[in-house]
Amino acid sequence: MQHPSPRAPWQLGPRGRRYFDRLLVAGLLLPVLVIAVAGTDPWWTILGFAQIVPLLWRRSRPLAAFAAVALASACQVLVIDSPIWSQLAFPVAVYSAARFGTAAGAWTALGVSVLAAAVATVDWSSSLSLTWARLLPNFLSISAIVITSWALGTVGRTREAHVATLLDRAEQAERIAEREVQLAAQDERSRIAREMHDVVAHGLSVIVVQADGARYAAAKDPDVAVRTLETIGVTGREALTEMRRLLGLLRSGDSGVRPQPGLGDLPHLLDEARAAGMDLEAKLPDPEQAASVPEGVGLAAYRIVQEALTNVRKHAGPAAAVRVSVEVGREVLLEVCDDGRGAAASPGDGHGLVGMRERAAVHGGSVQAGPAPGGGFTVRARIPR
Repeated sequence: MQHPSPRAPWQLGPRGRRYFDRLLVAGLLLPVLVIAVAGTDPWWTILGFAQIVPLLWRRSRPLAAFAAVALASACQVLVIDSPIWSQLAFPVAVYSAARFGTAAGAWTALGVSVLAAAVATVDWSSSLSLTWARLLPNFLSISAIVITSWALGTVGRTREAHVATLLDRAEQAERIAEREVQLAAQDERSRIAREMHDVVAHGLSVIVVQADGARYAAAKDPDVAVRTLETIGVTGREALTEMRRLLGLLRSGDSGVRPQPGLGDLPHLLDEARAAGMDLEAKLPDPEQAASVPEGVGLAAYRIVQEALTNVRKHAGPAAAVRVSVEVGREVLLEVCDDGRGAAASPGDGHGLVGMRERAAVHGGSVQAGPAPGGGFTVRARIPR
């Protein structure tokens, strides 16, 4: 199941932010224009434009916009000794410096703002007696406004950075999850490829051996040829059924038309080998022991025995005797020995033994394969339960 991609919290886009800033500046300038039409002190209009217009760049150049507003406010001290409407731009500039600038710029804006609050308090109180009882409340009120603006901007900046970090981690986790799914799919394809190899190699080896036997027996004993051809047909149909099941897994991920083989299916596998003419002796666990083995371990054991018998048909020669031993305890111990000429054929270089080792390794086991003392070839496997 696919999970939805992480989404950032809703916010204005670049176009929306531009329109918002223009409306903000226009709204603050409207009273300034009214004052200008009324014909009051022209400094109100000049300072109004100087303090408000820089807010158009409060997002792209927050510290420069704050510096322009602060400089215009400093000029106000020289020409006007009272608050004016356009000074509402100052806390907006402080907020913008803290919200859209760097941490160092935000702290600089805060220091300048507190100093400006002290200057404004003294300037606006110059017509009154300068006592602490008068100055302190005004200073605290002005400072509270700029500090609140700074705090809101700082919280917004840190929150945005936190959200960006969370989104980045979520996207990274999603990429890791997708990678794990791809790796799991690759592992599954490799597993199915091993299954296909075992099914095709085993089925074809039986068919080839039986076809050779039928060709030699057809002239002397037609009944043997008929039985051999029946065995070829049964083996071919079983191999086709198994291949269709595995191809169905590749196409749709279905569980297949029948369960995977296990230790309980070994007698059928060995009977099939005997029917193909193999001289085979077997020691197998009883059905209860075979049923107690986990499905994955049982499948691995079955495929290892199957591949070992396939190698016997390919390399040991027609007169080889084979002994199969399977023991179930804390571990499943497998041994397939033959007395043929397989050691000279170097079957250990093929893909079959590589598949055996991979199957055993999946469950923490191991496979040893090589020439047996006195001739022949031996495959031993140990698979923990």
